[in-house]
Amino acid sequence: MTDNPLVLKGHGLSLEDFVAVASQNRPIALGDEAQEQVRRARQVVESRLEEPRSFYGINTGFGALANVKIDADKLEQLQVNLIRSHACGVGEPLSVEIVRGVLALRIQTMLRGNSGVRLETIQLMADFLNRGITPVVPCQGSVGACGDLAPLAHIALALIGEGEVWFEGKRQSSAQVLQRCGLQALQPGPKEGLSLINGTQVMTASGLMACSRIAHLLRAADAAAAMTLDAVKGTPVAFSAEIHEVRNQPYQAEVARSVRELLKDDPIVNSHSSCEKVQDPYSIRCVPQVHGAVRHAHSHALGVLVGEANSSTDNPLVFVDSDAILSGGNFHGAPVSYVLDYLCFTLTDLGSISERRIEKLVNPHMSGLPPFLTSDSGLNSGHMITHVVAAALTNENKVLSTPASCDSIPTSAEQEDHVSMGMTGASKLGRVVENVAHILAIELIAAAQGLEFHKPLEPSRGLGAVYRYVRSKSPAMPVDRSLSTEMKALKEGLLAGELSAVLEGAGCSS
Repeated sequence: MTDNPLVLKGHGLSLEDFVAVASQNRPIALGDEAQEQVRRARQVVESRLEEPRSFYGINTGFGALANVKIDADKLEQLQVNLIRSHACGVGEPLSVEIVRGVLALRIQTMLRGNSGVRLETIQLMADFLNRGITPVVPCQGSVGACGDLAPLAHIALALIGEGEVWFEGKRQSSAQVLQRCGLQALQPGPKEGLSLINGTQVMTASGLMACSRIAHLLRAADAAAAMTLDAVKGTPVAFSAEIHEVRNQPYQAEVARSVRELLKDDPIVNSHSSCEKVQDPYSIRCVPQVHGAVRHAHSHALGVLVGEANSSTDNPLVFVDSDAILSGGNFHGAPVSYVLDYLCFTLTDLGSISERRIEKLVNPHMSGLPPFLTSDSGLNSGHMITHVVAAALTNENKVLSTPASCDSIPTSAEQEDHVSMGMTGASKLGRVVENVAHILAIELIAAAQGLEFHKPLEPSRGLGAVYRYVRSKSPAMPVDRSLSTEMKALKEGLLAGELSAVLEGAGCSS
């Protein structure tokens, strides 16, 4: 943990800030102005406790029970009951980094001064982050409105000293860890239980984490395509700047520039510059158009998700300036759910075009290389089955690309009759990201193997750096061996941004 805390203010949180807290364990602090906003909003809530009127979630039941008035002496028990009853998620736990991200986003939205919680409630959440206490949160059970109720309730359960947390690498009782760390379990006051579990932070955190990893895959995809073009002795003409200047798609031009940088002064390209090849198959020739469109989708989705991270998304909302508590629907995950599906199917297509390039590499009729990239084919199968694996993952991604956001199942006795299913989209996207990383790893290994047959010619400076990185994970394969472990190592390196760093070191900036 660094000594430089990220100051959360309720606004201005970037993807880089999110990743620093969620994945790199950067500590946080609460901004002074934001703290004052929280105090003022809490005063609005407490002033209402003296009034005879009903305020949703403060002195009423929840969902379809919103018209049930709760006695004043039971308001705190109401909040505890809410947390306990809603903490009923199922499935494997979310990753520690995603839950840390959720905690950061929940703090961020509360610091905006519209949630009406006490400052000490937010401080306890900050203590969880800064002490490395991470609630155990099942991944299934949210329909994305009223927000991510079940998973957020598991976080709230840990705050009140119930449920389980990850601490020092072990799954432990929250009560025991709180005691060990000298922290007092939360006793939620009126509205606080509802504020803790009502919002879109789980799907948003999952989407932001996916966006961070996708950014690395976008660069890896361009590098893989360039190396494949080099391996099959394709023509770089389709990446010429003039072609992309006449189409108003800036991300397309960005990808073309990226590939041109990688192929600059490439001896292999120069060796066949006078050949008669006019154009390559679409999976190579149309890389700027396809990869560029995926980059555009990523940029759009990231904008929506960062906007959501800096929003007030619970219900009801407190407005200090107008001294009002208003019920609405900001917890509905539609904006997030839509872009998660958008990312899912566009990323699937990125994997699909990569799979087609892998086929070109292993097919001697298309590549001019030995069958399945092995010299003694027949005795050796070479990359025959790595392509099959890529095809299997591509098929799985296509199945996972069925949109979750266009489905809705009414809940809570028809009170919550249209929901976003955003968490389903988030879960699918996480799996597609992993699958595409594996497909790109397979293409990179296959393309590097293709370059072996052009020696003593070497690739360009940029592609040479990519080649050496791939070979650090997966050596050349003159005879058959199992590649599963090597493919996995490269996949994990791509997701961690290792190849992005290699490209930057080689002066390839796009």
